[in-house]
Amino acid sequence: MSFDQIKDEHKSDDVIYVKKSKFNSIVIGLIVAVGISAFLLGSFVSDSNSNQITEEDLDEALAKLELKLLQNQLPTKQAAIEPVKISADDDPIMGNSEAPISIIEFSDFQCPFCARFHTQTLPLLLEEYINQGKVKLIFRDFPIQSIHPNALPASAAAECANEQNKFREMHDILFEKQSDWNRLDTADAISLFSKYASDMQLDQTVFDSCLTSGKYIDEIKNDLDDGRKYGVSGTPGFFVGNDELGYVELKGAQPFDSFKKVIDAQLDT
Repeated sequence: MSFDQIKDEHKSDDVIYVKKSKFNSIVIGLIVAVGISAFLLGSFVSDSNSNQITEEDLDEALAKLELKLLQNQLPTKQAAIEPVKISADDDPIMGNSEAPISIIEFSDFQCPFCARFHTQTLPLLLEEYINQGKVKLIFRDFPIQSIHPNALPASAAAECANEQNKFREMHDILFEKQSDWNRLDTADAISLFSKYASDMQLDQTVFDSCLTSGKYIDEIKNDLDDGRKYGVSGTPGFFVGNDELGYVELKGAQPFDSFKKVIDAQLDT
């Protein structure tokens, strides 16, 4: 089943899809908004005796706008939600599967905030907790197709790499090289994911067949449905804890210290 067929099949589901014309209008709106943000940033910078607006400033403005747009489009969280058990499902794990504390992450490979977490905060969590066997990270997919059209195939690429025990490698390269593929046409992005698999020396035929067949669409949709059930309203979203202690929710690309406070308190319990 192709990705186009998959989109047609799931039009009636909760997964959010946008027609190309509507998506283009969203992009144009974002560009206009970024222009306004850049003007405001320029005013701030000029007050600081600088004439330059950096690419990082513009990326930051775009990321904030994307998050605001996402939050406006997702279903709103009800005023009162019954406590739910946070499921790890059977998704990929980083670290020792027997670690006492879990970080269950709902993430979008095309989300700039998610990339920031995985390049800035995750290395510190790996060093202090995950590599020490104290914490495991469970990665669950939450691709938002309405603003990130390549997020779904990226999730599928990671799942297909996981079949050959290379989830971590594909996960890392997708975030590290996000700027290389996030604005490509979906067909070109899929070709680039195939190249990443080749660079990792995966079985190319098996990977390509997995990626283009839509094999993991139902698995990804299950993650989306669970995330919505748990009140996830943006990416990344985290739940830290275990079934015995319960889970603490952390929203967004939180700094390392936010995770440390929660994890240390739970490990001392």
